[in-house]
Amino acid sequence: MPNPHPDSRPHIVASAIDPHARGVARGAGLRAGIHDAVEIYDRLFVLGGITSTRARADAARALDTIDDFRPGARAEIEGIAEGARVEPWRVAALNARTEILARSTVVPPGECTTIVRRLGDGDSAASRTFGIQTWDWHVELSDCWHTLESRGGRHDVVGLTENGILGKIGVNSAGLALHFNILGHLRDGVGGVPVHVLAAIVLEEAGSVAEAVEIVRGAPIASSGSFSLFDESTAVLLDVSPVGVFEIAPQNGVLVRTNHFLSPTPAADEKTWLYQPDSGERYDFVRARLAHRGAPNAADELVDYLVTGAGEPPVTCRADPDKPLGQRWATLATVVLEPAARTATVLDGTPAEAASRDWRTLRA
Repeated sequence: MPNPHPDSRPHIVASAIDPHARGVARGAGLRAGIHDAVEIYDRLFVLGGITSTRARADAARALDTIDDFRPGARAEIEGIAEGARVEPWRVAALNARTEILARSTVVPPGECTTIVRRLGDGDSAASRTFGIQTWDWHVELSDCWHTLESRGGRHDVVGLTENGILGKIGVNSAGLALHFNILGHLRDGVGGVPVHVLAAIVLEEAGSVAEAVEIVRGAPIASSGSFSLFDESTAVLLDVSPVGVFEIAPQNGVLVRTNHFLSPTPAADEKTWLYQPDSGERYDFVRARLAHRGAPNAADELVDYLVTGAGEPPVTCRADPDKPLGQRWATLATVVLEPAARTATVLDGTPAEAASRDWRTLRA
């Protein structure tokens, strides 16, 4: 079954020095879509046994933590709520959806696969990097994401995110790129900066991989995720977890990420039932394909490495219409990031649709 697509994918431009004003512009431009996202996440929370009272309390706690860490991020969230005409806790709950859903054992997270390529010596003028990922999530939310240009902060940012959520995948005007995957740890919960908000802060503030890692290490963290970070010459993969932040260096110039920890300390208390054996199978499949074909030497060669079909691990993920709500996964987007060009190139679809659907190229 082909994954569904809206007739027109929203693109939001929010340009203001004041983060609250940027938020108002984002919320006003996505008003109906944010209401749709709130309704679907409400259903997912209920399915996961999370009451509205619990979700509201979690959202308020997350908002206070964000305020302590970066008041501007809270101001932008509240601006989105104002522009969309919803209560601020509703937008806070969207931004903390990963942490709120971590309470559930019924609604597992989605799947994503990422490859980052670094060519040349990191100290060489000839060095360059590029990356690709699939973003896999509940097919019910296929209409609830958009491409974004956010301008006016320390760095301009382009990429994609869900309606109402500050950030996810993108590149900034300093040439820092970020791919995003979710992981699962037994200690995951609410109480830290939500990982989606942290991704947005990193892209707005960091001018290099080193600055990005410093921001992540300085954040209060109570949930798990992975940031694949790369600038024009450097690449690193982070295991972000409640027990610490751990760095993974490229192997033979390549980083591969699916949805399990690659460092031993957080892996010791991983929620293996969420992703395994699927995550390991996808990881091994992509690694084997890279070894067999050789690592790509240009960004436009990346897509084919993520195309899979019948009998192969679902790197290309298609929704099963016979599954119930909470279990219908789909590749909603494919994203290529190129730090040197400051571009995010977004396909509204799976890698297998790369030749049949239009890509949208955004420049920070």
